[in-house]
Amino acid sequence: MNEAHGRLVPASYDAVVIGAGLAGLTAALRLAEEGQRVAVLAKGVGATHLAPATIDVLGYDDGPVDSPARTLPEFADANPQHPYRRLSIDLIRASLDWFKACLSDHGYRGGLDQNLLVPTAVGVAKPTALVPETMAAADLRQGGRFIFVGFRGLKDFFPAYLADNLARTPLPGGAAVTTRVVELSPPLGVARDVSATGFARRFERADFRESVLAELGRHLMPGEIVGFPAVLGLEGARKVWQELETRLGHSVFEVATLPPSVPGIRLYETMTGALRRRGARLVVGTTVAGAEGSGNRLEGVVAHTAGRPLTYRANSFVLATGGFASGGLQLDSSGEVREPVFDLPVAGLPGPEEPRFERGYFDEHAISRAGVAVDASSRPIDGEGTPVYENLHAVGATLSGAVPWREASGNGLSLASGYAAASAILEAS
Repeated sequence: MNEAHGRLVPASYDAVVIGAGLAGLTAALRLAEEGQRVAVLAKGVGATHLAPATIDVLGYDDGPVDSPARTLPEFADANPQHPYRRLSIDLIRASLDWFKACLSDHGYRGGLDQNLLVPTAVGVAKPTALVPETMAAADLRQGGRFIFVGFRGLKDFFPAYLADNLARTPLPGGAAVTTRVVELSPPLGVARDVSATGFARRFERADFRESVLAELGRHLMPGEIVGFPAVLGLEGARKVWQELETRLGHSVFEVATLPPSVPGIRLYETMTGALRRRGARLVVGTTVAGAEGSGNRLEGVVAHTAGRPLTYRANSFVLATGGFASGGLQLDSSGEVREPVFDLPVAGLPGPEEPRFERGYFDEHAISRAGVAVDASSRPIDGEGTPVYENLHAVGATLSGAVPWREASGNGLSLASGYAAASAILEAS
């Protein structure tokens, strides 16, 4: 490193990605795979640790979506400001195929043509495009007899509540589901309450698995599908899941717990590990608070760390800082919304006389569609449709026009937009 203008200046990169959620990691990994020198700068780990690691492309559009591939064209036409309007079916499909190949150790199942239907931690049947192999046996479309396993001492997982809600849920085609619950008391030592990650670490120990298998085996009935909380290991989940299926003689699946999400942690660790193996630099715990450039071209970003500010220079930049929840968009006390890193124009806001919020908590608030608008190359644009910077791209929850929690589109949109931005950068290189 050398000194310049009072700041330490690292070596230049081909691309700098700001944000380490799924969208940012997707863009970074795709670029690194193609030989680009990549740096990822992030305040924290992103939303991966909060989400169940399923890829929801489009789960709801006036009701559950059976086939995203069939529904997306009409959905995009009806929502012209939605990011999916600028992402083709072919690109979305390519992003899913790429993701499945990159995370082959997770054995993701599913695709764009047909949503799976899997139970959530509260017993809702959720449509989703891709699930890790450890969750695949939970597909509810054909019904089945399910037994949900609880553990004494496991915080934030309530199998009786899950099972009762699921048994009451109408399923497509009238599929029949029966549920019951068994609670196990594995050895926890002196601990009274153990987190999901604590149980996941215990499941990587052979002696702990033996105790679970010995107790659970006495409760199972032929033909039952066994649902565990998603705690079947951190690094060795595939091995643990396969051992449980083999020794129990039953199909086994995981159900995501309340955060922190063990499957989300696995996803993050797999993607960041792949980045490091390809020579990328990952800097977590830094805030990007300024930019340097000339005209409509960015040349560098200034990151604040515990020491002096550092300037990261690159040919291309990807903004993946998320929406309101992660601070990628900020709402001040006067009601003004801003994008804090580059002060980009914010689109999707209601008019000055229109309400930004509705009365009901679960209503669709107009401000929820706020974000950064982009062109066909994923570059942020102003009100005239002109790119603000020719070498800046925006992805994920930063984008305007979507309501991911209502559409069940969050991870799918993050994956596809991150993939699209990387593709645009590679095409321009």
